[in-house]
Amino acid sequence: MQQRSIGDAQVSAIGLGAMPLSVDPAPDSARAEATVHAALDAGVTLIDTADAYTPSSADNLPGHNEQVVARALASYGGDTSAVLVATKGGHTRSPDGGWHTDGRAEHLRRACQASLQSLGVDVIGLYQHHRPDPDVPYEETVGGLKELLDDGLVQRVGLSNADSDQIRLAHGILGDGLVSVQNQLSPAYRSSLAELAVCEELGLAFLPWGPLGGAGSADSLGERNSAFADVAHRLGASPQQVALAWLLSLSDRVIPIPGASRPESIRSSAQAVDLVLSDGDRKLLDDA
Repeated sequence: MQQRSIGDAQVSAIGLGAMPLSVDPAPDSARAEATVHAALDAGVTLIDTADAYTPSSADNLPGHNEQVVARALASYGGDTSAVLVATKGGHTRSPDGGWHTDGRAEHLRRACQASLQSLGVDVIGLYQHHRPDPDVPYEETVGGLKELLDDGLVQRVGLSNADSDQIRLAHGILGDGLVSVQNQLSPAYRSSLAELAVCEELGLAFLPWGPLGGAGSADSLGERNSAFADVAHRLGASPQQVALAWLLSLSDRVIPIPGASRPESIRSSAQAVDLVLSDGDRKLLDDA
């Protein structure tokens, strides 16, 4: 598997987005475990989770997805020492399945401590702030992340759903402790290209979430769907694999994290690192 950098860590160029293993409709525990194992077998060494990834049920408290990942890693027969588990805090769930934000430093500390327990680790490899809280000044939230870093609860800090100004603000506070940004970026959703440019400038990894949107789904934009399908046909690949290859070609800072709830899905995604896009392919996809 091709490798890319997140701060001082080397990880696979394509990661696993673990959210589908918990959010409705979630697979049973056996298939969830098999999906993580398939990712590891394919050379994936980055797994993205979050405390808020839970089924829409009052019976499931924060940490469900983290626990799924932890169990799968524990039951894997091979070496997992190189795996970087990235989790997130700052999003909360209500019993009715709603999503809310809490960017207070005290909440992030409690959330981080709970994530340590859910993951069964002493320190979190990459802790990401999930989403800005409009009721909390961003510098206060980032200050809370710095406290977690300074206190040794986390090794590295990342942001998610942050704009360019927020990235620069956080970098000014965290310095080298800030290593990544996770924003939506896909064939259908390209407005985060500005944030990718900031990451390139500051030396941060960029982790596109939802990277397959618009590549070949029924609701994707027709022109983009057609372009990705045409390149896929020429390469003998799927439009989804071409979408991942296109993202990888944008910058060596990009590490897509496609979600998967079946072993077959993550195996297919991991194969995208081997696709080589020509200059003509790139222009067609860039312009789609």
